[in-house]
This record gives sequence, structure tokens and C-alpha cells, in this order.
Amino acid sequence: GGRGGGEGRILRHVLILFANYLKKIINWVGRGRDHFVLKTFVVLKCICILSSPVELIIMQALCWVHDDLSEVDIGSYILKVCGQEEVLQNKHCIGSHEYIQNCRKWDTEIKLQLLTHSVICRDLARTVSIYLVNIAASKKVGTYKNFFYLIKWDELIIFPIQISQLPLESVLCLTLFGILNQSSGSSPDSNKQRKGPEILGQVSLPLFDFRRNVGAIQVMVCNVSYKLKLTFVYRLSKEDKEFLWEKRHYCHSHTSSLPKILVSAPHWDWASLPEIYSLLQQWPPLSPLAALELLDSKFADQEVRNTAVNWIETLSDDELTDFLPQFVQALKYETYLDSALVKFLLARALGSIRIAHYLYWLLKDTLYDTKFGVRYEQILGAFLSVCGKRLREELEKQTRLVQLFGMVAERVKQTSGSARQAALQNGMERVQLFFLKNKCRLPLNPSLVAKELNIKACSFFSSNAVPLKVALINADPLGEEINVMFKVGEDLRQDMLALQMIKIMDKIWLQEGLDLRMVIFKCLSTGKDRGMVELVPASDTLRKIQVEYGVTGSFKDKPLAEWLRKYNPTEEEYEKASENFIYSCAGCCVATYVLGICDRHNDNIMLRNTGHMFHIDFGKFLGHAQMFGSFKRDRAPFVLTSDMAYVINGGEKPTIRFQLFVDLCCQAYNLIRKHANLFLNLLSLMLSSGLPELSGVQDLKYVQDALQPQTTDAEATIFFTRLIESSLGSVATKFNFFIHNLAQLRFSGLPSNDEPILSFSAKTYSLKQDGRIKQVSVFTYQKRYNPDKHYIYVVRVLREGQVEPTFVFRTFDEFQELHNKLGILFPLWKLPGFPNKMVLGRTHIKDVAAKRKVELNSYIQSLMNSSSEVAECDLVYTFFHPLLRDDKVEGIDGIARPTGKVGGEVKLSISYRNSTLFIMVMHIKDLVTEDGADPNPYVKTYLLPDTHKTSKRKTKISRKTRNPTFNEMLVYSGYSMETLKQRELQLSVLSAESLRENFFLGGITLSLKDFNLSKETVNWYRLTGKRSHI
Repeated sequence: GGRGGGEGRILRHVLILFANYLKKIINWVGRGRDHFVLKTFVVLKCICILSSPVELIIMQALCWVHDDLSEVDIGSYILKVCGQEEVLQNKHCIGSHEYIQNCRKWDTEIKLQLLTHSVICRDLARTVSIYLVNIAASKKVGTYKNFFYLIKWDELIIFPIQISQLPLESVLCLTLFGILNQSSGSSPDSNKQRKGPEILGQVSLPLFDFRRNVGAIQVMVCNVSYKLKLTFVYRLSKEDKEFLWEKRHYCHSHTSSLPKILVSAPHWDWASLPEIYSLLQQWPPLSPLAALELLDSKFADQEVRNTAVNWIETLSDDELTDFLPQFVQALKYETYLDSALVKFLLARALGSIRIAHYLYWLLKDTLYDTKFGVRYEQILGAFLSVCGKRLREELEKQTRLVQLFGMVAERVKQTSGSARQAALQNGMERVQLFFLKNKCRLPLNPSLVAKELNIKACSFFSSNAVPLKVALINADPLGEEINVMFKVGEDLRQDMLALQMIKIMDKIWLQEGLDLRMVIFKCLSTGKDRGMVELVPASDTLRKIQVEYGVTGSFKDKPLAEWLRKYNPTEEEYEKASENFIYSCAGCCVATYVLGICDRHNDNIMLRNTGHMFHIDFGKFLGHAQMFGSFKRDRAPFVLTSDMAYVINGGEKPTIRFQLFVDLCCQAYNLIRKHANLFLNLLSLMLSSGLPELSGVQDLKYVQDALQPQTTDAEATIFFTRLIESSLGSVATKFNFFIHNLAQLRFSGLPSNDEPILSFSAKTYSLKQDGRIKQVSVFTYQKRYNPDKHYIYVVRVLREGQVEPTFVFRTFDEFQELHNKLGILFPLWKLPGFPNKMVLGRTHIKDVAAKRKVELNSYIQSLMNSSSEVAECDLVYTFFHPLLRDDKVEGIDGIARPTGKVGGEVKLSISYRNSTLFIMVMHIKDLVTEDGADPNPYVKTYLLPDTHKTSKRKTKISRKTRNPTFNEMLVYSGYSMETLKQRELQLSVLSAESLRENFFLGGITLSLKDFNLSKETVNWYRLTGKRSHI
């Protein structure tokens, strides 16, 4: 689509020929049309859908109704997304559209509708109208003498600065402070403690008028232009600035250094401007994202800001939408309303419904800004006056809908108990009256149009804020139901910012070919302390998953894996879900660490049944941790628990899958580090937004420190690997989850009727369905591997009317889940004592299993002999109901037998710079031991020849694993390139043993003359049985 003239016509002709040829093949095959359409769709989806132009898909569809496509105007057709008022752009490849990418991520069907341009909805198109404006005469308003007549200073304030030395953008700021008169007994605030003066009001006005003349200053009521006193992010010293300004003409090749040069300018008075402007005109154009920094508060000069806007104009609509919050904040730093930035935003809004939509809501949200509300009100007024009647009416409908939801949410939040449901029902019925007259686009997404509420599906969440779950019926009959959350009483601007940063990170990763399967959902603040959040379907919180295994479920390793297996029963489905988990978990670890997302607990981490993990609720970020007394609740760098590691590894022991996870984390981290300036600039532009946790340079410094900008990629890889180890070893995270489980227990109870009553049983069974149990006992136990060794207990169940008993297989953890849920169901009954799970030494051994078999049998006998309310409840009968797995005969895998062989591979990174050889030991996989036990591997290296053994280097010891991850740097300093060409690197892998001599697991010898040491070499090397002689 991007080709010019002749090439474009040739491509179009080839596509038409291909479509006609495809049609002939279809006719030759002689199959039914419907069948072949489906087959063709699947082929396109699997083979060329991502790189195919949208035009090709249109041609494929049109060939069914036209014999000769050369006579058809392909450009008059478009593909519309089913359920959304959104179309694909014909000249782009189909895989570049966000809807297609989301369908691939969720592995769902791609539903598109072929339409002509003439039937597309044009309700929001602008029309030209002429308005006659009647300007009313102004009249004076009197003042209240009981206060204002006292304010008479009649003082002259002199600033000892020559006018010629002032920048043209100088702003005079006046702030009125008040001190409480303690002797006034009539004051309503007389009992309050006042520590100092209070700000009563602020005003600011440019010192020079728009024509840059010093004129009579006219006093006007407006908000102060906040002069943010922010030094440059990297805190350039006075000496640094002098050096940069002196060498400014040598920096043209380093294009992105322009902001540093300009901030180093010694003066911005009239005499200095020609030199600065000359430098600006000669400078090569900055990329749009680099030019964003020139819109910050550090650069008030209009020429600089105009130049920045000129460079930014090349941003696409999609990119502009991504960064729109920062552009709206940058309006605060404009000296005049008639500025290039204001014109740029209004012009782009007129060309894109999506930009206009989000610009409206961002401007509307800033009306509550105490300092800049008047300015934003004027810009919003300008936008509404030019956007067109239809769009203006649509935005008014959305505003009314948000007001209605806000009233319902306030009413539900203020009521309690059973009255909440009635308040919800009454409120939603009033909202339904709104939909009787209107269809309405959602503030969250202008392409989603709702025609009515599904009141029966609406509910509220039982958290402190009591947000609403709103279910809306899609106006498009081909679309699915729309589910959103509406919150009041919480500031969602911080959530918006965190989600924006994560979305930008995801786009950076995707541009670099790294798809971390991130879940990106929308969030929009629609006013002061209220807003909408998109609900991700088919997902649950980790708490809800873990408490299926009791209140101590956060201390267990298998809940997440077994929950995923329940929704992905085949091996292929489970492997896909596990892969999604590995990738998305890596992305979450990097994103939450870089942004300092805190207050992480199992109620704000969610898991989709497809394996995608994601975080919600970003009330604490940039390292502002939630406190538990005098301790930080977030003690680990990020959340990575043993149950997550269990899914990543595919079991309890480390595998090469965990090495993949570490590599993904480190790769993602290094990619974000390359864009550190972008994230620091975006956050810097938000410093004046009023977010309590983003208010100064110290908050930006957290992100700067987290990104380690001065380190190499190899050093950053080592750094992040240590963070992974620290997080995985943190008991504090599990304890935090446990505390949250206790705090939320009053909201949970047993699952509702539409959810499984036991985590390992998909349905609930009763005495009436299965028949009364006459006898039950723990018959024996068996050793199993899945993939780790564990013991399972065989329970013999005999029911009335049965001659032969049935046998069910239950683990100790499943017995414990039964006991925990009986305690919730019967809190006032005295239940039999349950065997202690804690044992000294190893758990999964035969002696422990034999002891537990006796204890569990005693427990069951006591349980079945208790009152009928307990012994015959659905929970007990569901536990003893045969499952599909009980009918399968499972073999017992043996422990690996000694082979006497050496096996495995080691991954190394070898590089050389500054007379230093760097050997990074990254991973080892598939180690083999003679006795089959897991070793304690570590790596030892020498540079040969080495008669005095001075070149020995060692890594740390990794415990009980055949697949260790090290990511440790072994350094050899003071070697020239010529010397190293004559050396060999000898590497040995050994197992550290406490009660016997360390034993050899394998080794390699690499001749360094075979390496191009001028660049980094990363490779896997197979271990051999050749032992080190040193």
C-alpha cells in the first residue's frame, strides 16, 4: 500500500490475479461455499494473516460474489470489527491492528464484517454552521465589606532586575496567604490547630503581552501558572553546564543532547536569544518522542516550544493517543493560550474521533485542578466550539451517563447489608431510562456503543470502595456484552498513568520482537475521585484461587498450576497456558519493578484461565510502599512466589523453563533501559498533575535508580537475576498474602452455587445423587510422580445398594482442603482434629506416608460418625465422589538410574573490552549425576596455561538442581588481546557436597583464538567428561 504509482498498480494487479485464481481453484474443487470460506479463513489466519494487507482479505471475500474483480472498486470496501465501530485501514497489514493482536493474544476468533463506505456510521462527522453571537454588556458586582475592605496594602514591591534581562516568557505570580486570627471566637475554625499560613488564592499573568511589550498590567481572576522548580533529571552540575554550553557546536551528531544543551544556556535574556535561536535552527530535527522533553517546564521559551511542536507533528494518531496525557499536562507550561501546542492538539482532534474523545475526557478531568482549572476550561471550550454538533452531543450523552453511574455508586456505597442490592437495583433502573432514549459510546472506548443495561448481570464488588460491575448490551448485534467497573471515592489518575507506562513498555517489547503476552486493559478517570475500568474476562484474583486450598493456600505450591490445569485439561492446552504464564509473569516482574508498584497482594494480582497474569490497582507506586506498623509490606523487589515458580518450572524442581523465564526478564529489562530517557521525560511531564506519589525529583530518581542507566547490559542482567533470587526467596510476600487472606475471609466464605465447591472437583455432588455412604476408610497409599514424587491415599468407599466398593485417590493437601472448608461451613461445630502437616525432615517419604495413612483414617472415621448435618453435607459427598482421574491406572515412574555418563550444556557470554575478559556464566541444563540425586552445582574456570593457579574463578553454589541459573560475571583483568589469543578457557562444573568430596559433573575447554573478542559471543556449549587437572 505504501508503493508509489507504477509499483502500486502492479501490486494491485497481482492481488486481483491471485484472487481470481483462488476463485477458479474453489470452483474446481467443487465444495460448498460455506465450507470453503471457513477453510480459507483458517489458512489465512495460520499462514499470512499478520503480514497480508487488508486489501487482500477484502478481495478474498469479494471473489465470492464477483466473477471479475478487475471491474470492482476495491477501495470502496472496508472491514469493520464486529461489535465495535472500528474499521481496519486498507493500506496496512492486518496484523498491525490492535484488535487483531488481541485476538491472537487470547487465541479467539477474528470476527470482521465486509461493508461499503456508504453504510458506515457518520453521526460524528463535523458540519459547518454559522452562529450569531450576542455579546451582553458587563456589569459591576459589589464586594462584601466585612472582609475585602480590610485588604489594603498600598505597598510598592521592587524587583532589582533590569527588564532587558528578563526572558520574554516571564510570569508574575502572586499568592495570597491568610493567618487565622486566634482571638476571633466566632470563627468556625477556632478550635482547629493551625501550624502556619494557608493559601487563600493565587493569580499569575505574563509580564509581557502577546506582542512582547511591557504594557499596563490588567488584574484578572485566573489560576497561577505553576513554575515547577525542577532541575534537570540527571542533575547537571554548574561545571557540567558550562562544559556543555562551551562545546555545544560539537554536539550536533548527538541529536538527543539538545535538551541538555539548552538547559545549560547561561542566560535567556534578550541579548542571549539570537545565539540560542541560531543553535536551534541549525540543530538536526529530534525524533517526536525526544522532542517531548522540550515541552517540559524547564523550557518556557516560545521559540523552543514551537520548534518542538513542529518536530512532534510527525507522530501518528495512535502514537499521539498513547502520549496524550503528557501533552495535556504540558499545556500548563504554555505562557499564552494561543500557542503552537494548543493549536496542534485541536487540529489533530478535528482529524481523529479517537483523539477528540480522549482529549475531551482528559481536559474534563483537569477542570478540578485548583491551579490550572480556568486554563483547561478555556481550552475545553475552544475544543467544543470547533468539534461539531454531533460529536458535542455525543460527549454530552457520555457525561450524563457518567453522572448517573456516579449517583448509583454513591448510593450503593453509602448503604450497607441487604439494602445495597435494593439500592443497586433501583439505581440501575434509572440508568435504564437513559438508554430508552439513547445509544451511547463508552468513555473507556469510543468504538464501543451500548444500547441498554443487562440489569440482572450488574452487581457490586465487596471491597472497601464498593465499585459497581456494570453489564451493557452491545448495540452491534454481532458484538459481545460489555463489562466495566465504575468506581467512586478513589483517584484513578495514578492507575491511568501506571497502565499507560506498562502499555508503552509492551509496545517497546513488541517492536523489538519480544511478545510477553501482556494484558493491557483500559482505565479512565471521568472526574474527581471517580472513573471506569475495563474488566478482563475469564480471570480471577490469586487470593480467590489460593483460598480454595484454605486460608493458608498462599503457602502452598500447587494451587495456580492445578487451577490452570482445571481450565486447560489437555496437555497441549496446559502447555500453552503455562507458556503464557511464563511470558506474562516475566513482563509483570519487570514492569512492576521499574515503576516501583507497591502494595502487592493476592487480591490485586490476577490470572486469566489462558495463563496470562496481570496486576490491577496501582494505588502505590514509585517505591511508596504500604506500611504494616513500622515495616514495609512490600519487602521483595517484586512478586515472584513459589507457586508461580511451580508453574514456570512445571514442578517443584528448577528446569530449563525457569532459565527461559530469567532470560525473558533480563531481555525485557535491558530493552526498557535503552528507553530510560523516554520514561523519565513522560513522568517528568506529569509532575504537576497533583498525584501525591509523583510530586518531585525524588520520585523520578526512583525510576532512574531502578533502570541502572550507567551499567552495561551484562551488568544489568546480573543485577536483575539477583532481584529474581531475592524475590523468590522472600517469605514476606507469602506472609503478606496470608494476612490478606485473613482480612478478606469475611468476604469469601464458601464458593457461590455456580463455582466448584472443591478445587479439584468441577461439580458439586450430594447424598441424594450418589447414595448414602455405609463405610469409608483409607485403604492404602501409593507413590506417584506428577512430575515430582508425592504420596496419594487410596480411600475405599462402600455405599448402600453397592456390592463392590469404589476407590478414590486423594492427596494430603486435598484432605486438608476438605477440613478447612468444613471449618468455614460449620464454624460453631466441633470438628475432628486434623493431622499436623508440619513434620521434621522430608515430607514425601514412605515413613511419613504410613503415619499419615493411619491419622487420615482416624480422621475420616470420626468425621463420618459425627452429626448427620456434617457427615452428610454436599462438601463431604463431593469429596468422596469418584473423579475421572480415579478411573485411570497411573504408573509409578522410577527415579533416574545411575548412568555413569556426563551430560548437560552450559550457556556462556564471552566478551572483551578495556583489557578485560568477561565470562558470564548464564545457565546450565540437563546435568547428570551417577546416583540420580540432584546436585549442588557451581562453576570453576582457569585461563591455561596457569602453573601457579592464579586464574581460578568460581561462581556461587546453586542448591539441589540439574538446571541452575547463575548469571554471574567472572572477570580477568590486565590481559591484552594478543595474550588471550594464546590462552584456553577451562571450565568445570562440580557439585558441592558437605559430607563427602565435591564431585565432577562435566567440563569444557575453549581456545580463545577461535573467538572474535571484539564483539560479544553468546552460545551453548556441551559438557564433556574431560576432568580438570588443576
